[in-house]
This record gives sequence, structure tokens and C-alpha cells, in this order.
Amino acid sequence: MLVKVEYGGVKKFIKVPDIEGTFDLPAFFQEVTDKFSLHEQLERRGELCLTDETGTEVDADIFDELLKSGVKEFRVNCQYSVTDLHIDIVNDSCDSSVVQLSQPATPSSSQHSPTSPAPSLLESLSSPSSNGSDSVIMVSTTKKKKAAHAEMDRVDALQKVESVLKSHPKGKDIFTEYEKTKKLSDGTRRLMVNILVAEMTESYGRLPPRCVRTSYARGIVALFPYLEDPFSKMDLYEHFYDPAGNTGYLAWRLKTVQRNSSETRQKSPTTQLLSSPIAQRQSLLSVEQLDGEECQEAISVITHSTDDSLIKAKMKETFQYRQKLVHDQNESSSIFEIFPRFLDTPGLIEQDFSLMFGESVSGKFISKWPTYFKPKVIDECKKNPNVSELLSSLDSGTENEHGWDSDVTSLLLLLQLLPPTSRGPKKMAKISSAQATDRLFKFLKEGRSLSTFLEQVNVRQPFLLCIGEHKKKIEKFFIVMDKVVLPCAAQTGLAAFDTLFKAHYVFSVSYDEALESFYTFIQTTVYNIDVGQTKETPRVKELRTRLLQE
Repeated sequence: MLVKVEYGGVKKFIKVPDIEGTFDLPAFFQEVTDKFSLHEQLERRGELCLTDETGTEVDADIFDELLKSGVKEFRVNCQYSVTDLHIDIVNDSCDSSVVQLSQPATPSSSQHSPTSPAPSLLESLSSPSSNGSDSVIMVSTTKKKKAAHAEMDRVDALQKVESVLKSHPKGKDIFTEYEKTKKLSDGTRRLMVNILVAEMTESYGRLPPRCVRTSYARGIVALFPYLEDPFSKMDLYEHFYDPAGNTGYLAWRLKTVQRNSSETRQKSPTTQLLSSPIAQRQSLLSVEQLDGEECQEAISVITHSTDDSLIKAKMKETFQYRQKLVHDQNESSSIFEIFPRFLDTPGLIEQDFSLMFGESVSGKFISKWPTYFKPKVIDECKKNPNVSELLSSLDSGTENEHGWDSDVTSLLLLLQLLPPTSRGPKKMAKISSAQATDRLFKFLKEGRSLSTFLEQVNVRQPFLLCIGEHKKKIEKFFIVMDKVVLPCAAQTGLAAFDTLFKAHYVFSVSYDEALESFYTFIQTTVYNIDVGQTKETPRVKELRTRLLQE
């Protein structure tokens, strides 16, 4: 089987190697590489790759089978394009059998003018002119002209994004900042997105195809690899554009442009993702669970016993029953009446959480936050003038009784990096970071009336109540949820927050809307719970990308 190969304006005939009656794809690619001395280019740019008309890759082990089965159309691309490489189907008489897409072959179909695009699809191998020993394969790895509905490969996408940014007067600032810091500040990232969306809408109209948006997102992380999301399910760029939910910085900017132009928009269907704290899930139970009368007897023992070890043992045996209660809207409000030991026995929240996820997940926040995330969050905030007061409280030499200790401060700095927004279907009124802080931590000076304090609280979602002489000297921590006070055995702010986070899962309570991005970051990035199943804002993904850089 002969193949006519064109490279750099030079055409040569190459045979598809037939090894013991089998057409060998690697040997064929090797012939092409040898004939045109492409070893150095392929080493830098990638390898040849054969696909069918749907873009499905054809592996070497089925290459021969597909040829002999009469598959109609093929493409051959480079995983990273090799410049000016053409491989065309010919037959043994040296006449090209290439056709334009699915049109019938004509005598002129084998000759291409300098301005006409190179054909990329194979003629049917089952046609009279393409069956038998004189039929050959056409391979096209030419860099094609941009098509509105054709997704650019990674290198094409990189080159496109690079070209757009370099041609813009302010594009140089983006490259300069990235080269210095290996990241982009919020302002620079917005500038980059605005430039790319402006070019995208100019080239493709107000509603660029999904494949175009995906290509631009792919090009961004290809050009700036430190912006990749290491927790991405597949493509590393969903925080710039996620085609499944039509979200991300590019999608948001496009929606803003469309809204400002007062034109009708078509909303893409959103993907329903797991809402982690209130989701029913399989637990990691290693303790036999009680039901029926035995369960009721255990609950009675829990209610009347004063032995902490016995209470915890019986709580383990009734965990499954308790989870059914908290996920039943009609019964969840009675959880503290049926299990009153939550009100006076510290450690039960942590125990239930461990039964859900295991000890390994349960201990991740305490083990990872102080040594890894805390210093990175502080370093990330040093460039933000709006958090100077919080940063000053980290200075041990500064006498500031109004500030929190360094552990709690690091969490409040994270909240500054993930502030409340008014996004979402409910369009919650935007609040300040200071107001959001008050939904996370509340301070009560030692000696003040707890009951009076609770009367003034109108927050239903869980928060951490800290009681002490001042914020840097907390004596007691409590979890408050819908005005119910739960004891917390923690001696530090970090340990108390760990319990607060776990309470959402144990009692199946959703995150406070104002703290959703903050909690979601803690959930997926620190505890690694429901990674890839939880809806994350691009801001959460971008911050993770920054903090996980080594």
C-alpha cells in the first residue's frame, strides 16, 4: 500500500509496512519520520496520532483491523503539531484519492490551490477506488485554519492565546508578572480574561461555540502551566471554563458582555453536583449497628448514663439510626431531644465524623493547616492592603488584645481571600468580609450572660462561640447551632474550628451562604472530601492552584 507524503513542499512515496500480513502503524510513522528527518522536531513537538472521523484515537493494535474492515474516514494528527507535514492518500498509479470531506471524488479533488484548505478526511475505503491492494491511507497533520466549530489542540490553543495577549498593548504586563511570580494577581487575571473574551467575541460573535471557549481555557493553562488546578477532575482548566456547567472566568465575562449588550442569552444546563454537608453517604462503619428494641434500649442508656466511655460506645452503635434522623426533615429538629448527650459530652461530634469518613480524613485539617496552609495563606495576603490589621495581629511583639491569635487569624485571612459574593440563583445580598467573619467566630467576654447573648443571635447556621478575657486568650469554645449550645473539648482555635466544620456533616446542615466558598475550599482542598463532586467557584479553584504551588 503506497502513500504519498508531502513535507515542506517536497513529495515522496512511502509504503505502509506490511509485517506478516499486518499493516503496522508504528513502522509506518517511522518511515515518515526517517524520510523527512523529523526526529528532532518530533522530540520537541510530540508524536503522530491517528484518529477516526469522530476524533477517537486509533491505537496501533487495531490499525490493521480497521483498514481491512473498510472504515470510511480517518484523520492523523500530531499530539503536538509538526509544522507543514502533509500525508495524502494515493493509489499505486500515483493519482490522489483524497476528497474534500464527504464529497464525491473528482479529477480536481487531488489538486489544492495555495489558498484552499488541505483535506483532512479519508475517502471511504469500501469504495471501488479504495478497496484492495491499490488503496492507501490519507493522513493530514497540517495546521488547519481556525473553524468556529473545531476545537484547537493544546499547541494551537497555546499559540492562539499567546498571540492574542502579545498583540494587546497591556499583554506584556501579564507575561512579566507571571515570569516573576509564577502566578497572576486578581487584577492581572481579570485583564487577561477581558482581553481574550474581547478577541473571542470579535472572531466568533456574541455566543462563541463551547469548543472555542474550551480551547481558550486550555490555551491559558498551556501557556501558564502554574495556573493549572491540581485538583481538576480531567482538564486542569475548569476554573477558566467548565463546559459541563458553563462556568468559569471566561464564561462569566462572556455573560457580562452579553448582558451589557442587552441581547437574549441562552442558558446552558448546569450539572447537578453533590452538596456535601447535607448529602447522604456511605459510612465507614466497623461497629455493628442496633435497630428496633435494641436501638431504643441503647438510646435509653445514652440518655441516663454518666459514664462517658459507655455513652460513646452506645453512640457508635446507634450512628446509623442517628443519620436517618438528621436526613429526615420531619425528624431532624428532634436530634438533641433523642440524643441529649450532644449537649454535655464533648467529643461526640468528632466521633460521628470519623465514623463517616475514617480517622485519616478526620485528622487532615489539624495535621495540614498549621504546617502547610497557614503560612501559604499568610504569604498570599501580604500583598493585600485591606488585611493589614489582621496581619498586624500576627506580630507577637504587638500588644493587640482586640485581635485573634495567629491560628484563628489565618482562617480569617482565608475568608478575605474567598469573600462572600452575591452570585447564585438566590442572589443573596452581598455582605462585607467583616460581617462574614461574625458568622464564623463570635467572641463573648468571660462573665457575660450566655443566655442574654443567645437571645440576640439570629444566625441559624453553626458558628464558633469563643469565651475568654480577650480574643487572644480564649478559655472555652462552643458550637452554636440554631441557638443550641454544644460543648467543644478543643483547647485551641484550630481544633475548635475543626469541630465546627465537622458539625455540618454530623447534623446534615448546609454551609452559611456567605461562607460557602470558604467552607468549600476547606472541604475539598484540606479535608479532600468529595473532590470532583462538589461545585466549586473558579475563585476556589484558582486559590487552590496558587497555594499548592511548591
